[in-house]
Amino acid sequence: MTRPLRARIDLAALRHNLQRARQAAPASRIMAVVKANAYGHGMPRIAQALAADGFAVASLEEALGLREAGIRQSITLLEGFFDSDELVALSRYRLQPVVHCDEQLRQLEAASLSQPISVWMKIDTGMHRLGFAPERAAEIHQRLHVCPNVEHIGLFSHLGYTDDRRSAQTQRQCELFLSASHGLPGERSLANSGGLLAWPETQLEWVRPGLMLYGISPFAGDTGPEQGLCPVMTLESRLIAVNQYPRGAAIGYSGAWVCPEDMPIGVAAVGYGDGYPRHALTGTPVLVNGRRAQIVGRVSMDMISIDLRGQPDVHVGAPVTLWGRGLPVEEIARCAGTIAYELVCAVASRVPVVIEEGVAAEPLTG
Repeated sequence: MTRPLRARIDLAALRHNLQRARQAAPASRIMAVVKANAYGHGMPRIAQALAADGFAVASLEEALGLREAGIRQSITLLEGFFDSDELVALSRYRLQPVVHCDEQLRQLEAASLSQPISVWMKIDTGMHRLGFAPERAAEIHQRLHVCPNVEHIGLFSHLGYTDDRRSAQTQRQCELFLSASHGLPGERSLANSGGLLAWPETQLEWVRPGLMLYGISPFAGDTGPEQGLCPVMTLESRLIAVNQYPRGAAIGYSGAWVCPEDMPIGVAAVGYGDGYPRHALTGTPVLVNGRRAQIVGRVSMDMISIDLRGQPDVHVGAPVTLWGRGLPVEEIARCAGTIAYELVCAVASRVPVVIEEGVAAEPLTG
């Protein structure tokens, strides 16, 4: 028998979340963000399963992976190109880079391409990471307009505060983007998942859902199901041991947790070597046989320990859900002092993947 850990990927849940995005922004086209291996879900299969209008990735290598997988929709490179040598491939494969700095602009103007490319001109509206200053928008747009290597220009910015629905910064960014792009021809893209769900004014010709497609809320303190989303990834394992320990027994490395009474402790086959967060605290929830329990002690490379008090009939082979169906990954992220993005992106390559189409998870029996 192989090690019981697996990541279940529900493609029906993925399509449900895409439909949720379309319902929230019915007048916009969808640029699905599938960078970082589709947030750990498997970039080619996710893109193939999505009927999105376009896709967004971080690099040329990711874009070529999509083209090799048969993706024919538009593909945007969110960080643009890193060297002028990449421009030939961008032209050949009809890829659309974001242009965000003067060096990229100079390289684009100096290139000799067999066919021009479409680009997104990025305006920095307050995140102060990438992009041209708003007061330069008309100047940069004009240079791109007269550049023989450019056929279409889109207008682009990124929202940096949408995790906080009380922040006034999102409205300010939107107003600044609309002002800077006023009168400039080209389709516009501003809304990420948070903007799409909470700020309708940011829904322009294109919206760019990322996190929400995978069933995860873009809002701090919230979960995907609270936003009408379904988790796409469920990380599951089984109990490989159930042991009785007396009061005072120290559990795991360095005896970081001590049994407060005579009690059962379960061991599940998952650890930080699989991408489960090492810094998950005692009390981090799991589901055992579909019922809530909590981990205790330190997370090991390949195993975690679970408090089984209140579950007297649990036995070796019982299913353990680490996150996903019935247990939002956002809860685990909060217990580990991180964000859900990091957890799903960090699932290790040694974890087998099971593809599903919305069927109930089969029971894991010993």
